[in-house]
Amino acid sequence: MIETIIYWITEHGYGVIFSLFAIGIVGIPLPNEWLLAYLGFLIYKGKLLPVPTVATVYFGCICGMTLNYVLGRTAGLYLVRKFGSLVNVTQEKIDRMRDWFERRGKWGLLFGYFLPGVRHLTAFAAGTSKMTSRAFAIFAYSGAVVWSSTFISLGYFLEEHWSRETKKIHHILEAGSIAVLVLAAGYLIYLRLKRTDA
Repeated sequence: MIETIIYWITEHGYGVIFSLFAIGIVGIPLPNEWLLAYLGFLIYKGKLLPVPTVATVYFGCICGMTLNYVLGRTAGLYLVRKFGSLVNVTQEKIDRMRDWFERRGKWGLLFGYFLPGVRHLTAFAAGTSKMTSRAFAIFAYSGAVVWSSTFISLGYFLEEHWSRETKKIHHILEAGSIAVLVLAAGYLIYLRLKRTDA
């Protein structure tokens, strides 16, 4: 798959880069951090221009995130209400999620990019919880800048070592994602047990 992506970028340039990040943020499994670092390496080699590359990645990311947000706002709540009972999601839990997003969830949009698997859910959850489009744009679009710039810069400054170091960083981020998901599951179990005891 990686060889195919490299071929597409080499042959078709910025249009492919935009498409990869637009669909990657929607949830299609792509090695996003690796790909960003590779783009940084191509900039270092002089095969891509810095400003168009960063702009293309950024707009691809925000298109994918915005699509997830719109899907969450339009279909998310309907899906949760229709099928939520199958996974024990009640209206009370939906209201709690909405309250949490208003208080702290914005930061999940900003930093969720750095957690593979989590970043795909944050925009959808923000839409489902009816976060305002203004708050969504501020945090999600800022997160896109921070995340893409970080990994493109790594690829640029690590030069020939970009691939090995990016893989190490990606493993750390994956471990972070698993830790976040385990903590979230543990917290939900704790709340359920607390309600049962009450």
